Amino acid sequence: MSIVSTMYTGVAGLTAEGDALGVVGDNIANSNTVGFKSQRAVFEDMLGRSMNESGPGAGVRMSSVQQLFTEGALTSTGVSTDLAIGGDGFFVVNGNVNGTTGTFYSRAGQFNVDAKGELVNPQGLQVQGYMANKDGTFSPAVSGIKVPTASLQPSATTKMNMVANLDANAKPPATPFDVTQAASTSNFSSAIAVTDSLGKSHNLNVYFENTAPGQWNYHVVADGGDLAGGAAGTPQEIGSGSFQFGADGTLTSVTTNTAISANFANAAPAQAISINFGSTTAGGGTGTDGMTQFAAPSSVASQGADGYGSGDLTGVSVDGNGVVTGNYSNGQKMAVAQIAVAKFNSNEGLARAGQNLWTADAASGAASLGAAGQGGRGATTSGTLEGSNVDIASQMVELISHQRSFQANSKTITTADEMMQDLVNLKH
Repeated sequence: MSIVSTMYTGVAGLTAEGDALGVVGDNIANSNTVGFKSQRAVFEDMLGRSMNESGPGAGVRMSSVQQLFTEGALTSTGVSTDLAIGGDGFFVVNGNVNGTTGTFYSRAGQFNVDAKGELVNPQGLQVQGYMANKDGTFSPAVSGIKVPTASLQPSATTKMNMVANLDANAKPPATPFDVTQAASTSNFSSAIAVTDSLGKSHNLNVYFENTAPGQWNYHVVADGGDLAGGAAGTPQEIGSGSFQFGADGTLTSVTTNTAISANFANAAPAQAISINFGSTTAGGGTGTDGMTQFAAPSSVASQGADGYGSGDLTGVSVDGNGVVTGNYSNGQKMAVAQIAVAKFNSNEGLARAGQNLWTADAASGAASLGAAGQGGRGATTSGTLEGSNVDIASQMVELISHQRSFQANSKTITTADEMMQDLVNLKH
């Protein structure tokens, strides 16, 4: 190998080490970039001859830059729309990046809801997912996630439920139940709030009347002022039925005498409401998960009704499966969408697109989209961001190593230069 070739070998070393310093510098510069994945220089030797010949090589070159997709540390932010993926997978965003419109992938979950209600990243790219259907399922088609910003439409009550005990020591009232004197002609009562089709709340009173040992009637009563054509302060019975209890106090049967139907003023007419008093032993149930008759004071353990008034959006939250839920001022929570998570055959094959984004290419394989926490995809964590996976300490060691190698390669050139000078001086 000639002295001149040795100089070129040194130059190759300088070039490779200079390129490697660029990789390390990029890592250090992005040590605080959310979702950034560090890289490392991959070197390979070069031959200065054919493969079948012996002799020294021609130095080194940086053949490629390998991306390292180890997971960065997760940091809590308290912002509900900040998301991190714990495990494999990428968020999917769509929009324009540097003049190119398309689909991109990211580990940076710094999202927010913009003025149009769209879930976007800091660059305005729309986060992709599966929008929720009215029945609570999710669409199979992937699209941009949009959170409804309009007021939530009220929902009229259709079901009530009650868990209570009726005192087994109770005796029938002296006078049969009279709706105009409900308190004195019943043994016990409880009020349940319901909602009409306009979202207005009304109280329905349920009166319980003992008629014989183990037998009770119930009467559902509304104030006439809440009903169409009624007068305030004039109660009206809108439903009734009876209970039969066994000797052990369990609910044997429930009979509906008059189905509950409320014609609330200015709302949709004939609002039908069912009431669940628990399972009966005659129907194969326990007879203890709703109404019971034990020798204890009558009391209500729990009760409630579906339906709700209108509400305004107060924020969104995301669970571990990527389900985006809208939170409303009326206390309701509605599933809006489920975030799509992309998985690749080779994460290292993804092409960097800048702005914390990657694009798929032949080396990575096509994206496989699915829900978080399924099919090997990591679960999402709300209020958390994944930090850069750059280890500053190791990068500083890399800096020193490449710097020393650069200096050593420069010595190869200066030494070869001195040898050339010695050759020239042989003439004198």
